[in-house]
Amino acid sequence: MTETVAGTPAELITVRGSLETPVGVVTVLADDEGIRSIGWRYRPAAAPAPDSSPAAAHVAAAISQLGEYFDGKRTDFDLPIRLDGLGSSSLVVLTALKDTVGYGEKVTYGELSARSGSSVPARAIGSIMGSNPVPLAIPCHRVVAADGLGGYSGGGPGQGRQTKLWLLEHEGALPPALI
Repeated sequence: MTETVAGTPAELITVRGSLETPVGVVTVLADDEGIRSIGWRYRPAAAPAPDSSPAAAHVAAAISQLGEYFDGKRTDFDLPIRLDGLGSSSLVVLTALKDTVGYGEKVTYGELSARSGSSVPARAIGSIMGSNPVPLAIPCHRVVAADGLGGYSGGGPGQGRQTKLWLLEHEGALPPALI
């Protein structure tokens, strides 16, 4: 499903699409310049989108790639991502995450700080992961605490840690849960 949302901060037309996944409904927001958001959060009501817009094409590509990821057929995303409004430290850390932590890998908050070459302390890395507007495409679920799983802001309400665990198991970064 693809819809158009008017009245974003820059008064751009933003297109929204959603995909049912094993970890809940994932929503994608894009404008003509690229993907602005991927997540599980509530989105405002919207009208039908023009299928020929660049924004609609970005959403369609993201939904397709997300479907491939959840089907086990994709290990990386090739999407035009917009990270407008993030500070320079966040951009450096998120870029390092996307560029250095591959599918099936995990890294601690401290290790990501070192990989990024920034002076951001491990505790602040967690805050940056929580502000990531495009989880899955920039895989913040692959960042774990030194002594365990750590938190995760993705997933439905109250489902963050379970979603993170599922994603890591899906990628083979953790052994399947023994339940």
